Amino acid sequence: MKIVRWMLGVAVAIYVLLVVGMFAFQRSLLYFPSHEYVTLVEAHANKALRELPVRTADGIDLKGWYAPATSKLFTLVFFHGNGDSLYGDAEVPDPYIAAGYGFLIAEYRGYSGLPGKPTEAGLYADGRAYLYGLMAQGVKSEDIILMGHSLGTGVAVQLAGEFKVGGLILVAPFLSIPKVAQIHYPFLPVKLIALDRFDNEKKIGYVHVPVLIVNGTADEIIPPSQGKRLYELAQEPSAFDSMPDRGHNDILESAAPLCLDWVSKLPAVPGKFDNVGE
Repeated sequence: MKIVRWMLGVAVAIYVLLVVGMFAFQRSLLYFPSHEYVTLVEAHANKALRELPVRTADGIDLKGWYAPATSKLFTLVFFHGNGDSLYGDAEVPDPYIAAGYGFLIAEYRGYSGLPGKPTEAGLYADGRAYLYGLMAQGVKSEDIILMGHSLGTGVAVQLAGEFKVGGLILVAPFLSIPKVAQIHYPFLPVKLIALDRFDNEKKIGYVHVPVLIVNGTADEIIPPSQGKRLYELAQEPSAFDSMPDRGHNDILESAAPLCLDWVSKLPAVPGKFDNVGE
């Protein structure tokens, strides 16, 4: 009996240490920043792109890659996933730039060799800085389309609730970080210990702009059902598309034609959404 109690005690101690370790190092499991800045030339990026430096409200100097619109009204602001970077997403803007839209790849603090450490509040501050930076370039807030992939959908949803933008595109979105983490760590109380939550499920209903949600049916990281649930919670007008056989990391390129078609149907005057989602 003493042996059983001893074994239970050891098991409990190991579990507590595991939980404490997860709590202490959770951000290293959520954010996977690249630590080197790669120039536009080195990345073989679209020649229309240039660096757009911004400073956050808490004093961190960042830079994204920006191509002004040439023949279309909207400029898309793209927030990437937790393991991506400017260099990794250098080709994402190409079809949008070719179609005449403006495009900005926003880079987070701590990524691509930029200063700071990523946190939920920090990424929101970064996103605001990029939007203000675009507005300083003469882009109206209502002419901005926020676009997020994976972790970036959390930033995009937050900003869509703060700014009067023209639309919101969510590619491979999630309900919240705890609800994704609970799938991958079912033995841990992640809902209780998560520091960064990015609660899209709670916030999407307060977004009052057109929304497009795109999932891949073969997403191995975020269940497609989470995107479908966000669609159900989103205000009208909203649209949802599930792309067959597309996973978490190969969906952006495939989703580009769909996203372009959706953006082309957005009204030029905010508030007149008659043709969205048809």
